[in-house]
Amino acid sequence: MADTTQTRAQHAQMPAMAYLRTHIREYGILFALIAIMVFFTIATDGILLRPTNLTNLVLQNSYIVIMAVGMLMVIVCGHIDLSVGSVMGFIGALSAVLIVQWGIPYPIAALICLAVGAAIGAAQGYWIAYWRIPSFIVTLAGMLVFKGMMMVLLKGQSVGPFPNEFRALASGFIPDVTGFDGFHMTSMLLGILTAAILVYVSVRSRQKEASFGTPEEPFAFFIGRNAIVTVAIVYLTYLLATSRGLPNVFIVMAVLIAGYSFIARQTTIGRRIYAVGGNKNAAKLSGINAERLTFLTFANMGMLAALAGLVFAARLNMATPKAGETFELDVIAAVFIGGASMAGGVGTVVGAVVGAFIMGVMNNGMSIMGIGIDWQQMIKGLVLLAAVVFDVYNKNKT
Repeated sequence: MADTTQTRAQHAQMPAMAYLRTHIREYGILFALIAIMVFFTIATDGILLRPTNLTNLVLQNSYIVIMAVGMLMVIVCGHIDLSVGSVMGFIGALSAVLIVQWGIPYPIAALICLAVGAAIGAAQGYWIAYWRIPSFIVTLAGMLVFKGMMMVLLKGQSVGPFPNEFRALASGFIPDVTGFDGFHMTSMLLGILTAAILVYVSVRSRQKEASFGTPEEPFAFFIGRNAIVTVAIVYLTYLLATSRGLPNVFIVMAVLIAGYSFIARQTTIGRRIYAVGGNKNAAKLSGINAERLTFLTFANMGMLAALAGLVFAARLNMATPKAGETFELDVIAAVFIGGASMAGGVGTVVGAVVGAFIMGVMNNGMSIMGIGIDWQQMIKGLVLLAAVVFDVYNKNKT
């Protein structure tokens, strides 16, 4: 009887272990972020999780997260974009010229900048999609071109300051409509609501899977994952609510993450992008217009780089000739650390965001500890290499 019970337990564990092996990438980055945050919280005597530092962490990484969402779609489609840092800096310079020098109202200027960013991405996507020029070459040229154009616009000088209303995009906070003294209840309620919506969506998705058969994810994994995410969101929101609440740019990031996650997982165009990245020839044989999808993916990347440029300029309160320098490396690293595959067809929006915050927490934690920029660059490079080696190892193993 004891042997029978033990055999049943072993059979119950086998699907769970098999699922963990095939999804080690998704769970690995989540636990890596938690482990890194715990380590730096201890190493910095709790400074990392202080409300003021958490706010700075969000603000410092907002533009990286925004561009990582777009870069994820580009890499999933099987390409790369090296120009995002230069495009971001160029759009920041353009916004300064339009708003500060020409006096154009900031809402109109922002729309013009987003349109110009989309046009830049579309122009690069045109050569990549329809002329089949490698994306590495096209976007490398774009990186040089738009960095030069930024220098031309700024004439080698910083331009600013911006109006306070424009600065609120990156440095403002959502208002507290509840009127609590010393606690930002509106932010707390939004955090609880967000956690509840995520759990609801997760439950509905599992029910949908159950209607077509047995859900792939074991129930224990499902409960544990949702519990960790819920506790993390509520706790971090509570910490921010004890200070100034949620930054405006945090709401922008949340909307982008939710929107692009829905597009990637629930829409036809999202599934087709994954199909093109997984096997372009097979996708074309099945009737998918791979060229148009590639074109749209780069246009979208240009628009998000423009949005990041606006956020960065608003945060600095000026446009500088150094804006966006090497940011493309941080964005690409975030996407690969977040689980995207170099070969395309694999990756998630949430994974890219987690990868961006892994990089951000490491930068922030090492800066608090007084580690020099030289060692920071070396450590980030080793982390990126480890993520790529892990990806290749898992691919060869399967």
